[in-house]
Amino acid sequence: MGSLRSRVLAWAGRRYLARQQKRGFNLEKMALLPDAALMPLRREGLDPVPELGRRREEAPISKLDLPFGMNAWLVTGYEEAKAVLGKVTEFSNDFTNLVGAAGVTEDQDPGGLGFADPPVHTRLRKLLTPEFTMRRLSRLTPRIDEIVAEQLDAMAAADGPVDLWEAFALPIPSLTICELLGVSYADRADFQRLSTARFDLFSGAGASLGAISESLAYLREIVKKQRAEPGDGLLGMLIKDHGDEISDEELAGLADGVLTGGLETTASMLALGALVVLRDPAAFEAVRGDEESVHKFVEELLRYLTVVQMAFPRFAKQDMEIAGAHIGEGDIVLVSLSVADRDRSLGSGDLDRFDPAREPTSHLAFGYGIHRCIGAELARMELRAAYPALVRRFPDLRLAVAPQDLEFRKVSIVYGLDSLPVLVR
Repeated sequence: MGSLRSRVLAWAGRRYLARQQKRGFNLEKMALLPDAALMPLRREGLDPVPELGRRREEAPISKLDLPFGMNAWLVTGYEEAKAVLGKVTEFSNDFTNLVGAAGVTEDQDPGGLGFADPPVHTRLRKLLTPEFTMRRLSRLTPRIDEIVAEQLDAMAAADGPVDLWEAFALPIPSLTICELLGVSYADRADFQRLSTARFDLFSGAGASLGAISESLAYLREIVKKQRAEPGDGLLGMLIKDHGDEISDEELAGLADGVLTGGLETTASMLALGALVVLRDPAAFEAVRGDEESVHKFVEELLRYLTVVQMAFPRFAKQDMEIAGAHIGEGDIVLVSLSVADRDRSLGSGDLDRFDPAREPTSHLAFGYGIHRCIGAELARMELRAAYPALVRRFPDLRLAVAPQDLEFRKVSIVYGLDSLPVLVR
């Protein structure tokens, strides 16, 4: 679900970082980020915390109270979110905004698309985009169906409760992404751990950067092998078609973004979406319906859940005014995708409620602008295949624990469950 989704959220602006570097402040020493910074990443069940909705109604762009003089803005309105995410020249995502301060070094740059500005971003995305067209992705359809069927068979053979996260939600994107890239599925456990760690800010920014570094080290070895013997996966195709135009570091960064971005996000969608189905009979019936009903269900689920809660922070490159907010050069602008996708301007009816019959909206679940998730269509393919197969195979599917006993992630860029125990018969 997009390369930028595989990047740790940076919580300091260029101006602040330069000041703090002189004072010796280091983010590595922060066990936890401040509560004010974490608020946009908290939920009550499946819903963003009420404060986010209140902020959106009062002012769609508001100052975010952060310590140490950080100058940050939180965007909660839908149109305002599009305005910020769509500005290419006014904002920067580049990793150099962080290098040289707060303990961040140049060799921690994860590469890929999310931490790059044009023209580097433009060149890399142009190389990657052809591999994510529907024509290219369609070759994966039979394999996705096989993967889903295999996981359902394993669930059916289990004796007693089944953890739907471990048995269904996680393996489907793991196998699919490894199939796409052409890397070994044997390493799926390590990649799942690294993917979760980079999105979980409960242990601080240093843990996220460490997870990215560990993932990249593995992928560099994969790239070396692919250089010697290009396979039929995405990495092999990029080397065959553009080997002289792209470095090993760039290939590892792109692979890292595709693998981890498409793993944790889709797995969380599958688990949380299954929970929606289990608690809503109308959703259960909708996903058993025809292709059009499934399409509406998936699009509404993407909007309602918006598991990637926050877009990668933008650093203002100049002074500007958006929706009455005076944003200064060097300010950090954080976009809350989860609450923007419940803005009344997005569609009709109560957007805080899940409605499987709602007409598809132009939601921001995959982001917006040049950093919109390049793997959006692959994610949709997996969701449209998995949900109908799940409910048709297990019409008596139900939770194996009380709803209040489910454990949601406390503070994570990608929202999700730690487990989802179910009974299949």
